[in-house]
Amino acid sequence: MTSDNLLEKVKQLREITGVGFKDCKGAIDETKGDIEKAIELLRKKGIAKASKRMQRIASEGIVCISEKDNKFAMIEINSETDFVAKNEEFIKFGEEVSELGLENSGKLENILNSEMKNKKKVNDNLINLISKIGEKITIRRSSYIGKNNTINFSYIHTAFKKNVGKLGVLLSLETSKSNDQVLNLGKHLAMHIAASSPLAIDKDKLDKTIIEKEKEIITEELKNSGKDNKIVDKIAMGKLNKFISDNTLLNQEWIMEPKKKVKDVIKEVAGKDTITISNFVRFKVGEGV
Repeated sequence: MTSDNLLEKVKQLREITGVGFKDCKGAIDETKGDIEKAIELLRKKGIAKASKRMQRIASEGIVCISEKDNKFAMIEINSETDFVAKNEEFIKFGEEVSELGLENSGKLENILNSEMKNKKKVNDNLINLISKIGEKITIRRSSYIGKNNTINFSYIHTAFKKNVGKLGVLLSLETSKSNDQVLNLGKHLAMHIAASSPLAIDKDKLDKTIIEKEKEIITEELKNSGKDNKIVDKIAMGKLNKFISDNTLLNQEWIMEPKKKVKDVIKEVAGKDTITISNFVRFKVGEGV
């Protein structure tokens, strides 16, 4: 490592941790220039408490989508404030990282270690951005769809720039039928997913722990309301079935025509052919943080 690189990394480490020059230099030397490991080392030695900056919650940010040849990559990058989320440099960083998501099939670890246009790795550019902007910034998650036997779609809700916004959806349809009707269905399905936030495609794909937890909550709620134990199970089953319908895509009410279920609309468009939802991903900035 050159002396200039060493001084730059020490400066970054000091800005993030608030620790003095000597300790930061020692940590950088010991970790061979790895900022993340240097922060961890200083904390283990008791020299740095969890940096106030890194302790803060980053629940704002952006979702970026990149697409090419029926392949789509989506990433969520978080910041602490909406002001930073609209910063041009922050957005450009997100857009370039999402492009690397395409090259790396959405694998986050590979993305973080990929080289950006300035010849520096994503991780190093992320640390530079944190130092420059002065907020906690994290690349939270990434996803990718790109099977050749599917028709793939993407959607950004209320985009403030092409393929950049606060809520994004990726969707894959398997079908032998390819026409404007199918393309229109895929577009509207992606919009429906954005609005209705399904947890799974159908009941068999819904996490069993979610079902069990919901059943437990419903049963306890009914018992506490003074309902007769003889009818608690029956009422609980009805409420649980409603929960499953409301949270599985195929069983949800079609947002554009609530009298129909999503599965009914798909059957109508498919006709004698078949249309199957093979996968969907929905990222909303800050959700679950």
